[in-house]
Amino acid sequence: MFQDTAKIYIRSGKGGDGHVSFRREKFVPDGGPDGGDGGRGGDVIFEIDEGLNTLVDFRYKHKFCAENGQDGGNKRCTGSDGADLIIKVPEGTVIRDQESGKVVADMSHDCRRKIVLKGGRGGKGNMNYATSTMQAPKYAQPGQSAQELNVILELKVIADVGLVGFPNVGKSTLLSAVTNARPKIANYHFTTLNPNLGVVDLGEKQSFVIADIPGLIEGAADGVGLGHEFLKHIERTRVIIHMVDGASIEGRDPVDDIKKINNELGLYNPELLEKPQVIAANKMDAYYDNGETENIIDRLKKEFEPQGIKVFAISAVTGQGMKELLYYVYDMLQKTDRKPIVYEPDFVYESDSGKNLPFTVSYDSEEKVYVVEGPRIERMLGYTNLESEKGFEFFQNFLKDNGILDELEALGINEGDTVRLYGWDFDYYK
Repeated sequence: MFQDTAKIYIRSGKGGDGHVSFRREKFVPDGGPDGGDGGRGGDVIFEIDEGLNTLVDFRYKHKFCAENGQDGGNKRCTGSDGADLIIKVPEGTVIRDQESGKVVADMSHDCRRKIVLKGGRGGKGNMNYATSTMQAPKYAQPGQSAQELNVILELKVIADVGLVGFPNVGKSTLLSAVTNARPKIANYHFTTLNPNLGVVDLGEKQSFVIADIPGLIEGAADGVGLGHEFLKHIERTRVIIHMVDGASIEGRDPVDDIKKINNELGLYNPELLEKPQVIAANKMDAYYDNGETENIIDRLKKEFEPQGIKVFAISAVTGQGMKELLYYVYDMLQKTDRKPIVYEPDFVYESDSGKNLPFTVSYDSEEKVYVVEGPRIERMLGYTNLESEKGFEFFQNFLKDNGILDELEALGINEGDTVRLYGWDFDYYK
């Protein structure tokens, strides 16, 4: 089953916590701290798998989590690192942040492997905090939190040429005639429900990749039918072939069909209309010459060739006009920018490190104390031992570096005044 869109939740591993312990052995009554460090959490890595061409593996599994780092142990034992999680995707997969729609990574061309979420850093054990004045630290650093994200995976096929047109105009027949691709072909609408790719080999190392984009209908840009599912596959192509039923077997007007498809392309993404285009009027072998054949081709040429869009009368069944069409398309490709169409990442992961968390500084006139509180303060208190000399020094630097002392002074604090943080009071001195 072909699937080109998936929504998944990904999370890296949390760093292991540092350990608090002291050396306790016979004949060593006052052993020093020996708490080990926590292990690093595993990364979430996306990797291209050449054997995949669909996102069907994500149809039933939507949650992917890397392994957490292990906590540190006593006797200076470091916790083991968490295993990285490698997620395999087909080439051409664009990873977007579900909330903002921004591009996290484009798994194509040079980007074969990408670390999307970094595992948390392991916390330091109390053996790291021993000093000449603090020989028995009773605190350790907690492991860094995991990173998590809801993402959308979109598979956009990578092809030089996109073959577009209304249903049942012969796109799959043309693809099977000029490449080794074997799409399902039948005389009814929507035979093709997924893009088919093939390589056109013109000899002498002249070749290009062509994609048969499933039939579009009016309203496709608004999501009617399978509109969005089809249109996104045109975005990476460099040249567009419009295929129309030149014989009007189903009574459709080829000129009107091209205008409608271009309208859908423009509504979906105006940049698609800037791509070079060529028109292939198909099924000319099925046209019974009643004097109107030239009129259909003439109408197409009169309408579109002044816009620089070349018109070819072809038959995908008999091969009429196919050679001329393919060589013309190859020449068009040589004149277009051969730089791969890659979606540049514009998403920046906002790590919940605490620096962006809020805090408030206020004065309680009844208690006559200055109150400092908020998520940033709670986070700091969670890994700081204020009863230790080193911990209190860290606390003072925290107040200074985060601008809290400046705000206290702006409120008019004086030396000896009381500052309260979640029930813990201390006197203010510069």
